[in-house]
Amino acid sequence: MARNLVGLLENQTTVQFSKLRLLGFKSFVDPTELVIAPGLTGVVGPNGCGKSNLLEALRWVMGENRASAMRGGGMEDVIFAGADSRPARNFAEVTLTIDNHARLAPAAFNTEDTLEIVRRITRDAGSAYKVNGKDCRARDVQMLFADASTGAHSPALVRQGQISELINAKPKARRRVLEEAAGISGLYKRRHEAELKLNGTESNLVRVEDVLEQLDNQLRTLERQAKQAARYKSIANELRRAGGLLLYRRWREADVERLAAEGALGEASKAAAGAQGKALAATKVRQQAEAKVPPLREEEAIAGAILQRLQVEQAALEEQETRARKTITDLETQIAQLEKDAAREAGLNKDAGETVERLNWEYGALEKSGTGHEEKLADAKADAHDAALNLQNVETEADQLSEDAARLAARHHAAKRRLEDAKGLVEKLAREIEKAREAEVEVVQAFEMAKAQVAEAEALQIAAGAEAEAAEAALLAVEERRAETQRIEGDTRVALSEADGEAKAHEGERSALARLIARDQGDGAQILDKVRAEKGYEAALGAALADDLKSPEIGADAASGWVEYAGLAAAPALPAGAARLADFVVGPAALARRLQMVGIV
Repeated sequence: MARNLVGLLENQTTVQFSKLRLLGFKSFVDPTELVIAPGLTGVVGPNGCGKSNLLEALRWVMGENRASAMRGGGMEDVIFAGADSRPARNFAEVTLTIDNHARLAPAAFNTEDTLEIVRRITRDAGSAYKVNGKDCRARDVQMLFADASTGAHSPALVRQGQISELINAKPKARRRVLEEAAGISGLYKRRHEAELKLNGTESNLVRVEDVLEQLDNQLRTLERQAKQAARYKSIANELRRAGGLLLYRRWREADVERLAAEGALGEASKAAAGAQGKALAATKVRQQAEAKVPPLREEEAIAGAILQRLQVEQAALEEQETRARKTITDLETQIAQLEKDAAREAGLNKDAGETVERLNWEYGALEKSGTGHEEKLADAKADAHDAALNLQNVETEADQLSEDAARLAARHHAAKRRLEDAKGLVEKLAREIEKAREAEVEVVQAFEMAKAQVAEAEALQIAAGAEAEAAEAALLAVEERRAETQRIEGDTRVALSEADGEAKAHEGERSALARLIARDQGDGAQILDKVRAEKGYEAALGAALADDLKSPEIGADAASGWVEYAGLAAAPALPAGAARLADFVVGPAALARRLQMVGIV
């Protein structure tokens, strides 16, 4: 029965627990409320029904942070882990309601009739506490129950085996039970916290002394660095001034060189323009000469073609003349041969006539001898018959000779005609050759004239080419001078770029030094933001005020900065030739007196 009983030891000076509500805590997956009525409240049930979970929930909501006290390996084990028919929950929540009508709660929580303490744990997020809907710390909840003489470790919460622990407890544990019964456990807890705070304060004081010592060392180091920075600033100002003078001198030299280069470039441009004009004139002359050359070349080509044609015709005529002369020679040879044949045929005709006459005489002689002689007649007939046969043969030969003579005569006439034709052709060829020779002479003369004209045109072209080459040479010289001028200008620009680079480097050093010096001045507003200088007077403003422009404009009660004072009724006069900086700079009233006392020379 003692194992199944949750007992609450009550004191009339403590608060009254009225209700315990569980949601997702261990086996209580559904919302469950336990009403705690005044007097004695007990929970009876079999083993495993959750009696111990109620006590653990009460201890947990009162600030228990030990997982072993919750019979688990981790604090998240108090969340319902799930069952066969129910899924696991993501959080667990326990709410403890306290009746405070008697106003017995600690002073910090004694303004309400009812106190509702909620502790909620979420997986992978930890626990959170609320008192009457307001977030609070675990220590605040623990102190609430400690002041009420109870808590998660109070002996008033009797768990399994705790009675035997009380019987066998050590004096220190018995003392804690008596302190809680006397209602002073909260005071001892506060005393313990005060001791912890005092120990922490002593540790902090020791640390503060160490920090102060470190700060002293740092202060000495910073003082040395400030002196070095001031010296560096002075040297940097001198370097900047020297660098500015050097840069100005280099700029002046570069400007003079640039002006000289521009003058040389102008002269070179004029020379180049003149050379280009000459080149254009020479180009025009060359173009005119080149325009005259094509017609002459065309005439030369035509004359050459005519000369070649005449030469071909002359060669053809010479060849025809040679053939004609050869033909004449052949015909003369044939005529001589024909004359010889004609003489031979005439001799043959003469022999045939003589033979005919002899035969006729013989025929007459035979007729005379056969007049009275018949025997001789038969012989004469036989002789006559033989003579007739011989005569017939002779006549046949005579006819043949006549035909040969006629044929030779025809050939002779044909040869004469051909000879006459050949002579006429020779005369015609001779006349054409003469004409061809005259034409050849004319063509040669025209060709010579064309060659002379071509030579003259070529001479003009050569002269124009020489003039063009001279103009091109002059142009090249001008281009070389212009390139040299451009190179000088490029060197000047390089020098200017180097000077700009040095100026930017000096400016970077100046900015770095300014940042180094102003690093510990804070991020307050600077009076420089309210100052406007006319163009050209920025350097004068910077030289006159320097780093003072970085100070802010402040009131009369501030530590450091610009404070507005009444302006001077009559500002002191400046030296002759000096103008007041205030005439060129517009700024706040706090700078008025300073600007009036600064002169510009």
